[in-house]
Amino acid sequence: MDWSKIQRRRPESSKPQGVYANLEDLIRIQFEARDFSLRPQQPVTSILSGRYASRLRGRGLNFEELRRYQSGDDIRTIDWKVTARTRDPYVRVYSEEKDRQVLLVVDQRINMFFGTRQKLKSVTAAELAALGAWRAVDVGDRVGAVVFNDSDVDVVRPQRSKETVMRILHSVVRKNHELKAVSEVERCAEMLNQALQKAVQLSPHDVLVVLITDGDGVDDETERLVRKLAARNDIIGILVTDPTRLNPASERVTLSDGRLQMDVNFGQKGIRDRIVGDARAEIDQLKRVLHKLTAPLLIVSNEGDTVQQIRKLLGVRELRK
Repeated sequence: MDWSKIQRRRPESSKPQGVYANLEDLIRIQFEARDFSLRPQQPVTSILSGRYASRLRGRGLNFEELRRYQSGDDIRTIDWKVTARTRDPYVRVYSEEKDRQVLLVVDQRINMFFGTRQKLKSVTAAELAALGAWRAVDVGDRVGAVVFNDSDVDVVRPQRSKETVMRILHSVVRKNHELKAVSEVERCAEMLNQALQKAVQLSPHDVLVVLITDGDGVDDETERLVRKLAARNDIIGILVTDPTRLNPASERVTLSDGRLQMDVNFGQKGIRDRIVGDARAEIDQLKRVLHKLTAPLLIVSNEGDTVQQIRKLLGVRELRK
């Protein structure tokens, strides 16, 4: 794949800024994906510090070769079948597995097509996916993704290449641009669990699973699937929020998809209480699921710079513009 041609390819110019993800912006994020890591080793100021149950699950070793036993070798590495066949002691030599797989689970359902600040939650989720993908490749990890909306799931299998990152970004942008305020596709909360089921199939062991969602659709089945993932992998939850859902300060808000708009009157107590209650319930339920598994939850707002929010949560000094 010609990397230079991909960089010059322009996204749809008709898509309003902040309403839809821009492929060029997601490519540009790679230059801001520096000085932090989602790996277990974290600065003490990071929200992830001390939150991982282990630094390496399972053996974490790659088989290299069989060779004759030498003085000082660990007898636990002796291959007894080969030793019996050759009548000479042989050992199995392993090398430590330095890299790991990162699997991004990215929510692009209609519930993410909401925002009262600088951008919609779906755009913030796209930026988080780009940030995680570029950072994983930058440190030598393999990266893949499960990108889902209300009707289907895209799977990009983990690979260590910029081409794989571009496949992830194209999948995210495509599903992002399919979102519309007026759509024939109905909201499907169950798609979260279908995406997690795909993640289970792609994560046999030692995978860092990063779940990027607003928490819509979390239920008992979600907890079962997350528990299954956590049995052999590490999990980080990133919850995308809109400030107005938690604190509707103004009485009237105009919502728009860039073409159509409508007014929502937060002055009506019933509407305000229901919106705030639903938002808090989603956050609390996802927190409970992850807390049982000692898995961290990062809360990122669609207000403000996405990269700077992640850097602050991970205890990294602010980048100079």
